[in-house]
Amino acid sequence: MTGMENSALVDKGPVPKIVTTNEKGVTLPNLEGQPDKRERGKAMRQVIAAFIANIGTINTGLIFGFSAVVIPQLHAQDSLIPVDESQASWVASLSAIGTPIGCLLSGYVMDNFGRKKALLITEIPMIIGWIVIACATNVEMIYAGRVLTGFGSGMIGAPARVYTSEVTQPHLRGMLCALASTGISLGVLFQYTLGAVTTWKTLSAISACLPVLAFALMLLMPETPNYLVSKNKPDQALKSLAKLRGSTYNLEKEVNQLQSFAQKSNQKKKLTTKETIQALLHPSCLKPFGILTLYFMMYQFSGVNTITFYAVEIFQDSGTTMDKYTCTIMLGVVRFIFTILAAILLRRCGRRPLTFISGIGCGVTMIGLGTYLYYKRTWEMAVPPIAPTATWFPVACIFVFTITCTLGFLVVPWVMIGELYPMKVRGIVGGFTTCMAHTFVFIVVKTYPFLAHLLERHGAFILYGCISFLGTVFFYLCLPETKGKTLQEIEDYFSGRIKSLKKSKQQEAEGQQLNNNSKPQLLTVEKNKLLP
Repeated sequence: MTGMENSALVDKGPVPKIVTTNEKGVTLPNLEGQPDKRERGKAMRQVIAAFIANIGTINTGLIFGFSAVVIPQLHAQDSLIPVDESQASWVASLSAIGTPIGCLLSGYVMDNFGRKKALLITEIPMIIGWIVIACATNVEMIYAGRVLTGFGSGMIGAPARVYTSEVTQPHLRGMLCALASTGISLGVLFQYTLGAVTTWKTLSAISACLPVLAFALMLLMPETPNYLVSKNKPDQALKSLAKLRGSTYNLEKEVNQLQSFAQKSNQKKKLTTKETIQALLHPSCLKPFGILTLYFMMYQFSGVNTITFYAVEIFQDSGTTMDKYTCTIMLGVVRFIFTILAAILLRRCGRRPLTFISGIGCGVTMIGLGTYLYYKRTWEMAVPPIAPTATWFPVACIFVFTITCTLGFLVVPWVMIGELYPMKVRGIVGGFTTCMAHTFVFIVVKTYPFLAHLLERHGAFILYGCISFLGTVFFYLCLPETKGKTLQEIEDYFSGRIKSLKKSKQQEAEGQQLNNNSKPQLLTVEKNKLLP
């Protein structure tokens, strides 16, 4: 053997060159030797974490809907605990007493003990409260249980939204932060439906199972990487991100970004009382707090909780021939469905467009409802009285009001609680904001009978509609669009480090190129470089 036989099998020409192209066939730079790290983590892990964090918000809906179920049963002749009108009003309203206290305390717990521990702690008073109600032998025990559940409801609001915003990436954050609002709507619908077929004691026992489930599942979840970095624990932050994003994600890059931003914002340093006050008074905190406080005030005075709390009475006064209780249950179903739709639309449409839909829609429907009630009153006072016509119109106004309100007002401001505030005081000021939100709920619900007496019922609704239009102007001028923005970009904007959250055309082009490069790439062999 001379070896000449084998030489015929060896290609002495140039080595074939393998190049990378995108789906359009355009050659991309050689990435050989570079690790394949995705810019987006696994979505399902983030969805699961957000869902578990927001299970407790369903309990808030259970609390809202419980009084509508328990009071008729307590008024029944065979009631185990008979109550008068005054006691029934306390059963309905006492949960609101504990809610603002829980809101304020939740911020302190979040910033000092972590988001995860805050979510665990919030479940404890809710579990105890529902058990006390289920075991109640007198009305005072019901009072105590309502205060405890209201306290837990106040505590859960900010931690659930902040946790969700910090464990999710920008492209998922808006949709997943809306889970809190979806949970509340689901809880209300659950109480309305189950309360029609069971006793209030059984309903309380079933309701107690929900915070128990939330507590058990939350034990399995990691702390947020943002909080761990702020406490100078980058190794633990890396492990947390690995659970939330997956092993194929570029974990080190995000941790480095969080560390860089924490250092720039001086987050790792434990704040003194004086520094905390200074941080709360800084424009990066005051500006978003002012925007969200006015947002909550405007949307509450659009009449949303007036409709929710007085739905049966309003349907009855509208003159409709439909059963008022059936209308109320249907209203709960519509609210739940459109809350889910709003969560989806947040990802596609952003915060501002949905807010405008709510502002304009609520204004038109409230003025329409008020106008109809004005003419209905005129017909009733006529001699002889005139039978109301088009009784479907007020019902349509209420349903359209609920749809438009749910798409924006009931979701957007709650999502933005977890987005707008600086990391150093996000927990504290988030608690302040939820406290203000629930305070406005109390004011609006409490003042509605006074306004209905002072302005007549039709005048109250027309006033709500005018406030909605006024709010729309404010939102157009002052509300920023945070869709697709990182929490660091949002904080930089309110701190004045960047002038706008809008991307320039050059940044959009670079982002599009990055997206194209991150698509699945095809390997092709250059023409005429194949082996003979």
